[in-house]
Amino acid sequence: MTLFFSIVIPVYNRPDEVRELLQSLNAQDYSDPFDVVLVEDGSTDTSEKVISDFPELDISYFFKENSGPGDSRNFGMRKAKGNFFIIFDSDCVIPSHYLSEVSECLSRDYCDFYGGPDAARDDFTSLQKAINYSMTSLLTTGGIRGKKAAAGTFEPRSFNMGISKKAFEASGGFGRIHPGEDPDLTIRLWKLGFNSRLLADAFVYHKRRISWSKFYTQVRKFGLVRPILNSWHPQTAKITFWFPTLFVCGVLASLIFAAFGYLAPLYLVLSYLMLILIHATLVTRNVYIGLLSIVAVLVQFTGYGLGFLESFVKIRLLKKDARQSFPHLFFD
Repeated sequence: MTLFFSIVIPVYNRPDEVRELLQSLNAQDYSDPFDVVLVEDGSTDTSEKVISDFPELDISYFFKENSGPGDSRNFGMRKAKGNFFIIFDSDCVIPSHYLSEVSECLSRDYCDFYGGPDAARDDFTSLQKAINYSMTSLLTTGGIRGKKAAAGTFEPRSFNMGISKKAFEASGGFGRIHPGEDPDLTIRLWKLGFNSRLLADAFVYHKRRISWSKFYTQVRKFGLVRPILNSWHPQTAKITFWFPTLFVCGVLASLIFAAFGYLAPLYLVLSYLMLILIHATLVTRNVYIGLLSIVAVLVQFTGYGLGFLESFVKIRLLKKDARQSFPHLFFD
């Protein structure tokens, strides 16, 4: 099958990000044609003027009312010219080899949907690098979002994801939950018989324009969403989803024990954080980023762990309706 790629980008009030993303797409070493579909999701600060600076790219621009990133991606895929859609978030920068790498991988071993890792570029801020470490490290997420080898069961994330037109049409695309729309789509695609892959070298530089408070809000939403997805797809529930909650409980317990003079649990927690410091410092070659990575891990585990626990109690134990309990996670 001859592949024609369509790049689908939902955007909300991010013209500067779009410019940098389009610059990176314009610098691809891929020789075959591809098109770009930019979907403005009800922005007040639009990117329409930006696209005029890239006449070399085949760009289709659409403005629609705000309905969330999942619905905007679906809209873009319906408008796209290609038979294989590649989805990026607007805060990503794409290495020049990306499209060539994807084309080679799919030509060698085709799959109907894939995901790629995210990475931190050298010019990212220390905060961005620390959060990237926390989100991708083997010591935190088990490398789930990093370069962990996976085939058939990898859950792509929509900041860097490819899906065939056939798979999109069969599944109906993304649902109205956010975040969580990407694992939900993956699970539904698996049920339909489509296989996924991790393309480890098809990575993007994920800028994550974020603060500590925004990061906490983001990971808390990730925690809130997971029990909802488990209730929709019970076969996907894993004990590992409980690890951040257990970590938070363990830290609290260690502090209580320490107050009564029993320090062994606290030493275990401190040993883990020291391991994070050493590993992050070695990976980033910067002790300051290593220290920030400790903060990032604590924020990540606390936000996700408490969000997961709250949602589990409401959704799984009390059997409450997800939309009524967490309306901010859904788009109409």
